[in-house]
Amino acid sequence: MNLLKNYIQNFLSRAGSYVFITTIIARLFSFLASWIAVQLIPNNKLGVVLFAFSIIAFVFPIADLGLHQSYLRFGALLKTNQEKEALFVYVFKKGIRATIIIILSIIVLSYFFPFTFEDSFYYIAFLSLALLPSYVFELIKIQFRLQYKNKEFAYTEIVYNLLLVIFVGALSYFYKEKGYAAALVLTPLLACLYYVKKLPLKKTKKTDLSTKSKDFWSYGIFASLSNVVTQLLFVIDILLIGYLLNDAELVTVYKYLSLIPLSLLFLPRVFINTDFVHFTANIKDLGYIKNYIKGYLLLFGAISCLLILFFNLSASAILQFFDPTFSKHEDSFMILLYGVVGILFLRGLFGNLLSSIGKAHLNLYITLAALILNICANLYMIPNYGIKGAAITSACLMWITGILSFVLFMYCYKSDFLNKK
Repeated sequence: MNLLKNYIQNFLSRAGSYVFITTIIARLFSFLASWIAVQLIPNNKLGVVLFAFSIIAFVFPIADLGLHQSYLRFGALLKTNQEKEALFVYVFKKGIRATIIIILSIIVLSYFFPFTFEDSFYYIAFLSLALLPSYVFELIKIQFRLQYKNKEFAYTEIVYNLLLVIFVGALSYFYKEKGYAAALVLTPLLACLYYVKKLPLKKTKKTDLSTKSKDFWSYGIFASLSNVVTQLLFVIDILLIGYLLNDAELVTVYKYLSLIPLSLLFLPRVFINTDFVHFTANIKDLGYIKNYIKGYLLLFGAISCLLILFFNLSASAILQFFDPTFSKHEDSFMILLYGVVGILFLRGLFGNLLSSIGKAHLNLYITLAALILNICANLYMIPNYGIKGAAITSACLMWITGILSFVLFMYCYKSDFLNKK
């Protein structure tokens, strides 16, 4: 118990409580926005927008060629504010250009792709515009983290999701699915304008930054490719359901079934976002790393048990809250929840520990293998078992990737650090 107590106290001492509380509030706003949308928009119409936005969502991590990833890692290594501001300006300008090119590429490619759902091209082309303000907003959040302003970083999520609720409610009420699509673009744009005065865009003295090198660019691209594959792993079910079953309503159902289980992934992210820099700095301290792992596993083991108990008792009522017809898919909901426990308990920690020892490329290999297995398995599971088949495939892969992350970290940590002592 002392180990668990110390783990939580260390988390709180790094302003983790602010990140945790504001993240929960932001998630509640996000749930509210989703609930409002499903109440105001017919499922078959909403499914087309969700299908299109799923494509945009997995493109986002690589839309700027990974510059936001490089900004976070290399910016943390810089000593002075002048260097950090110079790096921000460099990343801002280069990222804007890269994102515009990606947006144009998406519009051109989607024009020639034969989508199953009507109007998919128009929604994809329009929603791709959200990539630009989303990139800038991501830089704003990273800037707060680099300045050790965890409170302001935490509040950005509330601002974003509060705007999302307002725009989804107002625009969906008057313009249905078209209004919902507009809300997804306007939200990051207005969030950027809210923080525009925080941007260090004034001219800075030329600074010789070694970070603007081949390593700087390659790290960002490599890390972002891993995130792209991870995002695709989360949305591939929706894409395959839409393609194989040709039913926009089932796309909506599965999207909402997975909404709560996948949203629970914010829990390990809160702890990792707070602790990543600290445990990376102490990665060679075997005693510290052992205690950190034990503390994490104790905490998330308990959290996982409580979540399983809670949703076993309340899953049906929660699904009916979104739509009375969703409750008949309770088994698929619980299958996804059991899968998410694998990420909470293993992947959430050991995937980030792999990155902290410089093995981020292994995360890419793990997710690539999982993506291939997902597609191959779902080509059989979805036509034969519907959305339940997709849930079974995803749940199994969540545990498999977690176990692989654990095994590879233990092997690499032992060979790279312990054996060299």
